[in-house]
Amino acid sequence: MPKDHGIGASHKRREDVRFLTGTGQYTDDINVAGQAYVHFLRSDVAHGKINGIDTTEAEKMPGVVRIFTGKDFEGVGGIPCGWQITDRQGQPMKEPAHPVLAQGKVRHVGDPIAAIVADTLEEARDAAEAIVLDIEELPAAVNMKAALQPGAPKVHDDLDDNLCYDWGFVEENKAAVDEAFSKAAHVTTLELVNNRLVANPMEPRVAVGDYNRANQESTLYTTSQNPHVIRLLMGAFVLGIPEHKLRVVAPDVGGGFGTKIFHYAEEAFCTFAAKAINRPVKWTSSRSEAFMSDAHGRDHVTKIELALDADNNFTALRTETYANMGAYLSTFAPSVPTWLHGTLMAGNYKTPLIYVNVKAVFTNTVPVDAYRGAGRPEATFQLERVIDKAARELGVDPIALRRQNFVTEFPYQTPVAVVYDTGDYVATMNKLEEIADLAGFAARRKDSEANGKLRGLGVNCYIEACGIAPSNLVGQLGARAGLYESATVRVNATGSISVMTGSHSHGQGHETSFPQVVAEMLGIDESMIDIVHGDTARTPMGMGTYGSRSLAVGGSAIVRATEKIINKAKMIASHLLEASEADIKLKDGAFTVAGTDKSVAWGDVTLAAYVPHNYPLEEMEPGLEETAFYDPSNFTYPSGAYACEVEVDPETGKVTIERFSAADDFGNVVNPMIVTGQVHGGIAQGIGQALLENCAYDENGQLLSASYMDYAMPRADDLPFYAVDHSCQTPCTHNPLGVKGCGEAGAIGSPPAVINAVVDALQSGGHKVDHIDMPATPGRVWQAMHG
Repeated sequence: MPKDHGIGASHKRREDVRFLTGTGQYTDDINVAGQAYVHFLRSDVAHGKINGIDTTEAEKMPGVVRIFTGKDFEGVGGIPCGWQITDRQGQPMKEPAHPVLAQGKVRHVGDPIAAIVADTLEEARDAAEAIVLDIEELPAAVNMKAALQPGAPKVHDDLDDNLCYDWGFVEENKAAVDEAFSKAAHVTTLELVNNRLVANPMEPRVAVGDYNRANQESTLYTTSQNPHVIRLLMGAFVLGIPEHKLRVVAPDVGGGFGTKIFHYAEEAFCTFAAKAINRPVKWTSSRSEAFMSDAHGRDHVTKIELALDADNNFTALRTETYANMGAYLSTFAPSVPTWLHGTLMAGNYKTPLIYVNVKAVFTNTVPVDAYRGAGRPEATFQLERVIDKAARELGVDPIALRRQNFVTEFPYQTPVAVVYDTGDYVATMNKLEEIADLAGFAARRKDSEANGKLRGLGVNCYIEACGIAPSNLVGQLGARAGLYESATVRVNATGSISVMTGSHSHGQGHETSFPQVVAEMLGIDESMIDIVHGDTARTPMGMGTYGSRSLAVGGSAIVRATEKIINKAKMIASHLLEASEADIKLKDGAFTVAGTDKSVAWGDVTLAAYVPHNYPLEEMEPGLEETAFYDPSNFTYPSGAYACEVEVDPETGKVTIERFSAADDFGNVVNPMIVTGQVHGGIAQGIGQALLENCAYDENGQLLSASYMDYAMPRADDLPFYAVDHSCQTPCTHNPLGVKGCGEAGAIGSPPAVINAVVDALQSGGHKVDHIDMPATPGRVWQAMHG
């Protein structure tokens, strides 16, 4: 029977009560007495020299408090990058300045030039129209390959060119890889694009800056996935505010998908301006503003080659990728196409030799950074598309080719640094074949053909590295922060508990799943446990939520802190029960003496902790509160197999997803209902990338997809209902919960499944199409069918 409490129970999310009844508190709901409003005047050209900014008339407009320009930030730090990449020659990446407001030049459409602070937002907008700009438009670097050619416009004048870094991995493998290709019985080559995306969370970004002149404390309320990291970056590297004088609060956050990990200029501005004018300052992004100020995702162009021997065993893999950084380096941008991508190029397969080359390029476009999956979707798409193409060229079954090359023995040392601790790719493929009813596909294809449609089946596998840890490893790889997680467990005198976590929830269900973990350990009801997060003044220093790390890293910190609670509580219980501490057992909310009927309730022990009249040791401190920091020893490695069936209308090229099935291995599962929801959401985003979404620029750097009129988000009628299974569980071997992470899986595994299915459908109709780039829009599909 399904569990009704603790780990493994499918509880509905407790936080949904406030979300669904409209009683949540998002950043835009926060209004500080006396606040002013800011409107950013943004560049409408992609590249230009600022010859002059005349604010004279604008400053006289009604309600204007002050107008800020780049000159006000001279001597103030720029927006920092949190990860440094070293190139193939051992040289650090190029790291140009990223000013809060443009200084000297604008470098992308949407680059903030001036900030108008006024009594109302309408007055700030009116004043912005009165500012006179003298900007000399310059040629823009938009296409990545063209941006690296001699004579290309330079995004940053102080750099030699637009190359951020030329990264090779594993460099010492290169000669052996080249030799393996020269000896291969078969080589499959594929060139592909991983299209640029706009994250579009439900809640746009918001920042509210406040300054208390009495105690010289600054507070920033912001839509962030990691408030402690924002406090560290903004305080130490931009504004020079000591951490004990800077509080960052991230309340309810309506979706992040990676785009709210980063420290943005608007956050620094509102914090700076609040002190400068001694008045709270608020900014709320409009949706159109978000399109040109939120970090974008993906945007890779890749050539991938797969070498096979005469028995169809994979012998080597070689890739060359151009990765767009945009105009500036966002917080984690350099790590995405390198360490979060190159280390996953082994996939589920025992390919002995791999070499990955990545050229990161500055262009006059919005900065690009992590988006749900971050590097792993890019790696999976390349690998699973080239395997599918190889199977067609060899005339073999694509599932059989994958099975033949699966890693089957664990732990497995990949040729790209990481070690897979556990997994069972055969089991997930078996489960996929079952839930997707692949045996019935031929009959379904016949039915589609009878209705004048082409039906295709796409199958793929994926593996991802989650947790973004351990710190000592990522430090060697260029991370400029630790990637541990923290928790403080505070037991109140009556037995209720507050858990302060450094993780942050923006849709993952922490307030439900974290109490399940603690309740399981203590044997008490989840309703007795409260989760506190998102406020640097109330929680221990933590690294936030991204990379599917919440339970694997944040949950493990909670486990370690709870273990300390249990150890101290057992000492008190043993004294109350006049028994040896070694004989004390905690079960179902009571401490018992093994082999007897003697017991003391959880609440009695917690009360004794705060009424220390009778302690076992004189030197024992009163209270029951413990903190733990958890730094994992390895990444976790969720994996899975996905199948997609599509129908293609040969008259129009329209693709309809008819069936979608996902078999995932997430290790131990704390709340199956939440996991299923996370997978559903990830698949929706992956299908969006595969069929609909595309962020496009013209040759002048103008954003062509700057609203929902031009950027096609997936809607309910674009998606099928999914068959999702996560019964194949190989627990992680190195964290106390045995969990692996689930939040990004759907977005990683679904794009290649969809494109594999589209190609299969077209080939079933006699069309010689071996690849189609995302998004597979009706126009692209129709053109591919007609040569």
